[in-house]
Amino acid sequence: MQFIRSKLFDLYLAVWTGLFAPVLAALWLCGSPERGVRLASRLWARGILAGLKGIVGLTYAERGLHNIPDEPCLIIANHQSTWETLAFLTLFPDVAIVAKQELLTIPVFSWFLRKSPMILIDRESGSKAVRKMVDESRAALAQGRSVLIFPEGTRKSVSEPIAFKRGVELLYAKLDRVVLPVALNSGHFWGVDRPIKRGGTISVSYLDPIEPGLPGTEFTRRAEQLLEAERQHSWPQAA
Repeated sequence: MQFIRSKLFDLYLAVWTGLFAPVLAALWLCGSPERGVRLASRLWARGILAGLKGIVGLTYAERGLHNIPDEPCLIIANHQSTWETLAFLTLFPDVAIVAKQELLTIPVFSWFLRKSPMILIDRESGSKAVRKMVDESRAALAQGRSVLIFPEGTRKSVSEPIAFKRGVELLYAKLDRVVLPVALNSGHFWGVDRPIKRGGTISVSYLDPIEPGLPGTEFTRRAEQLLEAERQHSWPQAA
């Protein structure tokens, strides 16, 4: 039964995404205003989350909302699933996501990434990519938008311990902003090693903020420990 629900959701996702083709055309004719693009992307993401809840039986619960800073910040999150890439568009409506350029191959989603705008990085370009990430993150923060990065670089299995790639340490030092760690257990329900989407409740845990000014190695150590401890603590609630 869960296999059928998962496949029905895949069909729903394709149809729902296809319905946005006229919306994209209308926005393009209007000059692709950022506010309109972000509004459309939130609507698209909310529709996907509604489909997951109604078809698959998958929803989410937020914890630690009091930890969210009142000002734009740097958000770091562990990465287990496609789910959080979509969900963060609704959890933080104006967020600027640091994303790999390969995502530009995804229909509709790639258009939103370009026009929102998000921070698209070519990981093969080395130091040039890091400079672009820092400069565009500063610009987003200046506009009042928080910046989200997945420091692990790619989706990981739920069994893998959290380990950051190089880059986030420099971003932390250069931006001089409060960091909000967010721990997720989404991979238990829609993961890289789970072909079938499962019902249940994804845990979204906002952890204690990390103040700016720490040495880079100390920041990385503390952030990894916070996320790893919560990863091991957040057992899935299956339907």
